[in-house]
Amino acid sequence: MQNSRRSFLKMSMAGAGALALSSVNANATANEKDVKFDEEYDVVIVGTGFAGLAAAIKASERGKKVLILEKMGRAGGNSVINGGNMAAPMNKFQVAQGIKDSKEIFIADAVKDGLGLNHTELLGTMFDRSNDAVNLLISCGADFLERLIFESGHSVARSLQTSNGSGSGYVQPMLNKLKDDPNVTIKTRAKFDELVLDDSGRVVGVIGREDYKFDAKLFSDDLENKSGEKKAYKAKSGVLLAAGGFGRDLWYRQIQDPRIVPTIDSTNHPGSSAGAMLQATKIGAVTLQTSWIQFLPYCSPDEKGFGAAVNFTNHCCNTYGITVNPKTGERFMNEHAGRKIKADACFAVIGKEENYPVNICDSQAVAAQNPIYTSRPLEIGVIWKFDTIDALAAHFKIPADKLKATIAKYNEGVKAGKDEFGKPVSKLNGIDVSKAPFYASRTMPKVHHTCGGLEINTKAQVISLDTHEPIPGLYAAGEITGGVHGASRLGTYAILDCMVFGMIAGENI
Repeated sequence: MQNSRRSFLKMSMAGAGALALSSVNANATANEKDVKFDEEYDVVIVGTGFAGLAAAIKASERGKKVLILEKMGRAGGNSVINGGNMAAPMNKFQVAQGIKDSKEIFIADAVKDGLGLNHTELLGTMFDRSNDAVNLLISCGADFLERLIFESGHSVARSLQTSNGSGSGYVQPMLNKLKDDPNVTIKTRAKFDELVLDDSGRVVGVIGREDYKFDAKLFSDDLENKSGEKKAYKAKSGVLLAAGGFGRDLWYRQIQDPRIVPTIDSTNHPGSSAGAMLQATKIGAVTLQTSWIQFLPYCSPDEKGFGAAVNFTNHCCNTYGITVNPKTGERFMNEHAGRKIKADACFAVIGKEENYPVNICDSQAVAAQNPIYTSRPLEIGVIWKFDTIDALAAHFKIPADKLKATIAKYNEGVKAGKDEFGKPVSKLNGIDVSKAPFYASRTMPKVHHTCGGLEINTKAQVISLDTHEPIPGLYAAGEITGGVHGASRLGTYAILDCMVFGMIAGENI
């Protein structure tokens, strides 16, 4: 009924042109005539993750006066706590190593994992601007390892990694660049609440609250938390929403997928909510694919949140090793498949008995990856090291004979270049599970990436439900948007998504 009513309004008001707002929108947000702005900027950005910081750098380079609002007590959001691995097709290391890649391969890999629901024009833009994103990060002082990651679901090795194995390896250099920039002001504990429109329907500012104190104990911080002092900020050029996804929004994520009950853990920081995205819908912004919520299959039941075991499980075990059902000692999936395939397979094994799969690799696999992937989780006790397979089997109560038979079969497949589950073992440089010591972790998928969000075009402009055209003055970038990843995000594509569309928003705004 709502869509029918909007269509009727659109038809009946056709002669009024773009200056007319629907009655729904007019009543749902603030009008410039009724707002006294406390501060004035060219650009207001909501969020201090990859997208928001990249946009601020680009806007500042163009002489814009920029304000960044961050509702949490520190900058970075989910960006600062992630694994720090970024897909970067045709990067200098890939080219130097003779690894063949192309726009067609880059898009096809994402579309396969996204079940064909991806908006390929956005993926094409990411490919075209990939090296621009890398160069921006390098200019800020980001340190990349020369060793590329052959990420699960990818046809070729194309993903860069930071030397510290964390998204902070990108966020901190960008923050350092911005802290001395006279054009940029960053306010933490400053929550975005509402968009401000002029009579033509253009976004010209935001209303927020300073000295906001996030309260993780509330079921819905967006609704229940009234802390802070109300402020209004004028944005002469426009507003960018870069507030991230809603992985910790217990209400919104469950109405999108009723199976995701509040007790299910998430890799996201506590403040990850749908609030900013839903404010945009009040002025007619289109959302898409919001029920596609991705679980990260590399997480550990032995720690909360994102944790330390993720990079070890992903890059040491899933790339070079195996994952087994501890009850049977047998493999049950292609460990190099996309995240949705693996998460679904893991959930089937876990069942109601919490029978957590065990990920196993050897010393060769550990040596082939960033040492920090193994050293840190070993220190805090979320992965384990064993001198023998018998000791590993005893620790996890796995039938030792079955496990040894599984490993022997896998190793034979590596040697022959053909795996029973379709894992691309011919690309593993002969690394199997044979050289002691052996390492292991347990797996429990957790809510990780919300693949849907606001619809944008290749200029990072937010699209209107009423006009099917960009909403003047409103941009979005990163996980708050939808369309790039389809049903399931391919690992390491997120940082590139954030960086590219953050840069584009900063350039266009």
